[in-house]
Amino acid sequence: MKRDHGGGLDSAAQRFGGLRSDWIDLSTGINPVSFPLPDLPRDAWTTLPDSAAQTALICAARQFWQVPNAAAILATPGASAPIAMIPRLSTAASVRIPGPTYNEHAASFTAAGWRISDKATASVHVHPNNPDGHLWQADDITGDLTVIDESFCDVTPQQSLMAQAINPRTLILKSFGKFWGLAGLRLGFVIGDPALIETLAQMLGPWPVAGPALSIGTAALSDPAWAAQTRIRLAEDSARLDDLMTATGATLTGGTSLFRLYEVDDAAAWQTRLATHQIWSRIFPYNPRWLRLGLPAPHQWNRITAALA
Repeated sequence: MKRDHGGGLDSAAQRFGGLRSDWIDLSTGINPVSFPLPDLPRDAWTTLPDSAAQTALICAARQFWQVPNAAAILATPGASAPIAMIPRLSTAASVRIPGPTYNEHAASFTAAGWRISDKATASVHVHPNNPDGHLWQADDITGDLTVIDESFCDVTPQQSLMAQAINPRTLILKSFGKFWGLAGLRLGFVIGDPALIETLAQMLGPWPVAGPALSIGTAALSDPAWAAQTRIRLAEDSARLDDLMTATGATLTGGTSLFRLYEVDDAAAWQTRLATHQIWSRIFPYNPRWLRLGLPAPHQWNRITAALA
């Protein structure tokens, strides 16, 4: 199965010209104003991560996401690593993945021999869904193995299904890079059934997360004030982008405050038009009228406005 992602500025620059550094990447849902990096202790770089650093990160994660005591937490090298590993936790059968949605789950399950089906023994729900922002309810989620991907849920923490983490054979995924804007750190979390978490931990080995990521993640998850202020800014900026896009004739059809989904007459033409201004966007092979845009950084708004004029 082909894996379709945002990003790819190198290819965009090769196709449309300019240096990679000239481009504004709106094809991802990464916060353009990242968490400010703290000063790191030297041993975060020079020694193997010790148990104290790993424990500090897990404690910060449990507090920030209000993880039930009965649920286990595993820090991982990004969310993509557990997405690739979870299908190996059970004998391959059938899995329900309501879509259209982020296709990495389907690709991983298919690669492990699973069959994608509406009637299945396992299920994956992306919550909120990417790209349309649909929010699921606890009653929607059933299966012998259930995965709830909350990679974009930190913008709406009140919608989290974290209470489901105590259910047997249930796993909730969290992505650190998107909301905190540090995708290059490659930090993620799996929360849920302790037995499944232990198996994933054995698959990953003893040092799955680098020392700098442990320190930065702990600092970020221990700063709820930054998170609260960021949610306000993201809501304001997404509304500003909606105003610009709808003024050009686009129709808002969904999204979150980290990315917006618009219906346009010809998404590929829109992507090309924006690319001539060295602005990269996201289109989808299954819907020729869907255009997804992330948010620009504060200093990039003038270029976005000019490109849409």
